[in-house]
Parts: sequence; structure tokens; C-alpha cells
Amino acid sequence: MAFKENQTNITLEASGDLSANQFYFVDVDASGQAVVVGDGADAIGVLQNDPDTQGHAATVAIHGVSRVECGGSVTAGDYVSADTDGRCVTSASGDVILGKAWDDASGAGSIISVLLRAN
Repeated sequence: MAFKENQTNITLEASGDLSANQFYFVDVDASGQAVVVGDGADAIGVLQNDPDTQGHAATVAIHGVSRVECGGSVTAGDYVSADTDGRCVTSASGDVILGKAWDDASGAGSIISVLLRAN
């Protein structure tokens, strides 16, 4: 069962409707708002809530262990990165490593615990 532990969270404004992106990797856009990242991109952390409108509070875990939604199968101990939708996948060559998987994921939609890695 996925868990969170010793998190450091920050609050940003949401860049839009992020209600379908809870537990996805996010970064800060040019306006200083939380935005879901793309394939292999850098991220500041993981969205913890589900803001449904631009400007609403987006809580982002930037340190510690966070729940993260997966975009495919992941094995505990894998280094993980973001897929094209901002979900957790096993890192590939050239991807920014965002953390290390604590659990196994059977496929897309699984939620696992990830030890976040500061970049």
C-alpha cells in the first residue's frame, strides 16, 4: 500500500484544472504556477491535491516520500522519471531522475510510494 512520509510541501497556484492530476509530477511555469511535466522532464515535486481551477492552491511535495501515479509497470528500487502525461515510469537514458520507487506497480494507474530526489 502506497504511503507518504516526512514530506516537505509548498503551495503554488494551479496553472489550470489539475483535478485529474493528483499524484503526478509537476514543475513551475513562467508565471510561477504548478504545471504537469512531460516526458523525461525535470520536476519540482508531486501534486498532492486536486485543484480544479487556475489560481487555486496546488500543494506540491518537494521532499520526502510521496504517493505517485504510474504510467506503466515499475519495480521497487527503480529510478523513476515522468512520462508524457507526468506520471511515474522507470527512467530511460536521458530522462531526469525524479526519485526511486519504493513499491512495485503492476501498470498504468497504479499508485506507489516514491522517495523524491532533489535535482
